[in-house]
Amino acid sequence: MAIEAEGLRERIGERERAGIAPFARAPVLAIAGAMGAVLAATAGRYGYFGDELYFLAAGRHPDWGYADQPPLLPLLARLMDAFGADSPFVLRIPAMLAMLAGVVLTALIARELGGGRRAQTVAAATFAVSLQMLGSGHYLATSTLDPFLWTLLIWLLVRWIRTRADGLLLWSGVVTGFALNTKFLIGAFWVVALVAAVACGPRDLVRRPALWIGALIAAAMTAPTLVWQAANGWPQLTMGAAISQEVSADWGGRATFVPTMLLTAGVPVGIVLVCYGLWRLLRSERLRPYRFLGWTALGVLVLFLLANGRYYYAAGMFAPLFAAAAVEIEAGQASKYWRWIATWPVFLVAAAIAIPQTLPILPRDALATAPEWARPPLAEEEIGWREITESVAQAYHAVPDPARTGVVAAKYWQASAIDHYGPELGLPSPSSPNRGYATLPRPPESAQDILFVGNDPSVLVPYFTQVREVGALDNRAGVPNVSQGMKIWLATGRNGTWDTVWSKLTDWGF
Repeated sequence: MAIEAEGLRERIGERERAGIAPFARAPVLAIAGAMGAVLAATAGRYGYFGDELYFLAAGRHPDWGYADQPPLLPLLARLMDAFGADSPFVLRIPAMLAMLAGVVLTALIARELGGGRRAQTVAAATFAVSLQMLGSGHYLATSTLDPFLWTLLIWLLVRWIRTRADGLLLWSGVVTGFALNTKFLIGAFWVVALVAAVACGPRDLVRRPALWIGALIAAAMTAPTLVWQAANGWPQLTMGAAISQEVSADWGGRATFVPTMLLTAGVPVGIVLVCYGLWRLLRSERLRPYRFLGWTALGVLVLFLLANGRYYYAAGMFAPLFAAAAVEIEAGQASKYWRWIATWPVFLVAAAIAIPQTLPILPRDALATAPEWARPPLAEEEIGWREITESVAQAYHAVPDPARTGVVAAKYWQASAIDHYGPELGLPSPSSPNRGYATLPRPPESAQDILFVGNDPSVLVPYFTQVREVGALDNRAGVPNVSQGMKIWLATGRNGTWDTVWSKLTDWGF
């Protein structure tokens, strides 16, 4: 036993001489476990979110790419659906695991930056109570896996800076390849990060052959989806323009980008640590080897702001900013007037704010009558998908000739719900001209009539002899979500082939 203890002391001494503290395993894993318990308890409380139904629908039509994304999320959704027997809980297991891994990786980034037990714990806790990260653990979405992959990549880079172990750069290429097959945003990170590394170090990063071999690995992993995009006219660019217009119309545009991003970092602790971490990365001599990450965070923010993207595109930079702030707080660099921000009472308050704002805590029956401030922003969109599909089925079975009637939804959420629940209700496979659903199967040529789900049927008028209202969607819960009360129309007597008609509808759908 004495020999084992001596060996342990030697190993700890080696780590200390290398300038790195032991991993704070117990508190970090406790934080991850607490976050996991909350996510697991709420994962199956309501139903699927609209985007999750879309990923399931896209996964039933596997391809190397889609109009709005690369192929990884639909494939993952298909895999989880095969295990889950129509279970939102099972579908969300990868999202939960990604966020728990994010907690650990944030602590490890703090460790690589020179942080000890307290810094690692503070960084991990800040990640866990971030509204963006806690909410992301509840949904399987690109906005969940993408920040996790950014966090993993940044940990590999900061570890390389300390160790100069070039194998880490090869793994960075692999992680980048997975990120590019989830979303193309990681390309912005690399452009800004390499420019920042050349400007302020570590300049030898760009001279390492392993970095460029890693880039070749990432390129090889991404080639199939890029070929798909090229073969289909680069619909991702069209989607980018559509998202920019949506951000301006519904999200407040560039004026709300930074305030919303800061709020989702976490109230109050995440907001403070994001700002302080950025400041210290740019100013601290202790963190000088990692200064390029501060400039990268600013550069990424500017790029997404100029592109009028969504605020959470920059969430992948939260972890290193949390970690840098925690390291500087532990080192006594923070002002005494606000060191209280990194204490357990504050974290408990942050958790008490974050959980009801991001997760479905309210009983399902209380959601319809709860005040808006008490409802998580997306929770109401987890309600009633099967019920609205039953509304469509009722209208479909009442049409004069179901055999020659197709189903088209104006928006991809409703089309995805019909795709998921419709087969057992006797509905044909739906189509939609909206977003990525436009590249999934269109109505068959035999569909001379269509049952159209959407509030505005005017786009159909030039292509059908008659369009009349035949019903409306009802989630039967009284929840005022986007589907509730949406109209159902029967369009009969199609004029022209679907080759002609669908191209017009698709232009409108984007």
